[in-house]
Amino acid sequence: MTEIIAPSPAPGRAVIVTGLSGAGKTSALKVLEDLGYEAVDNLPVMLLASLMQGGGERPLAVGIDIRTRDFGVEPVLAEIDRIMAETGRDLRLLFLDCDDEVLRRRFTETRRRHPLAADRPLIDGIRHERALVSPLKRRADVVFDTSNLAPGDFKRVLSSHFGLAGDRGLMVFVTSFAYREGLPREADLVFDARFLTNPHYVPDLKPLTGRDADVAAYVAADPAFPAFFESLTHLLAPLLPRFAAEGKSYLTIAIGCTGGRHRSVYVAERLAQWLKDQGARVELRHRELGLEGI
Repeated sequence: MTEIIAPSPAPGRAVIVTGLSGAGKTSALKVLEDLGYEAVDNLPVMLLASLMQGGGERPLAVGIDIRTRDFGVEPVLAEIDRIMAETGRDLRLLFLDCDDEVLRRRFTETRRRHPLAADRPLIDGIRHERALVSPLKRRADVVFDTSNLAPGDFKRVLSSHFGLAGDRGLMVFVTSFAYREGLPREADLVFDARFLTNPHYVPDLKPLTGRDADVAAYVAADPAFPAFFESLTHLLAPLLPRFAAEGKSYLTIAIGCTGGRHRSVYVAERLAQWLKDQGARVELRHRELGLEGI
């Protein structure tokens, strides 16, 4: 009996994971390994091409940073160019970024030593590394800022960008948020719903959210809402197929209001449903409520 071996779901794919120390490279490699990649960390740059050439069809995830033997920005970029030219692999460079203060706190709390802070203050080592690897960030195909990215969100975003389920088209992630808590760093498009009448100042509506029928009716009754929502969908309708045609696999749309509980939640719910009705793959999250839907 002849054994039939199924082809790899993503032939020749490879991801090089790099970025700032403490920004989440190890976590990213673990997620990619769970997704089906063969993960290799801190491979010497001189061996990168050999791994890519000998890895066959199996997807690869390789971690490289300043701790890597013979690391240098120019050698890494040169190897990437050579690999792409000689192997034909679908090679992508993922750069993990993070705020200096968040990195300082992570290293302090874990009592880990920053690789460039052996003889200098921790924050100086972080800033020196940022300047050193900035050309990699400029060259990266994907940049994730992990400063405020929860582990679950980190896994979800990585899965959406680098999952191996084949070409399933564009995934659209819709999130509501509060401006006073800061913009979602992963957002591609941000829309402001603060011009709509605020249910927060209606005593009966204040304790509710945009998912409740009374709040939904209140926001929808605002004279400005119909024109706003129509304009929003008319803007997105031609953009989505263009994003997909350009090879973008993941799009994050953020809707904000002051507290992230009423107006932005309702608009996000309506938008997610509209996208679903158009046949899009949609995920919905209300950041300040800690809830998901669709």
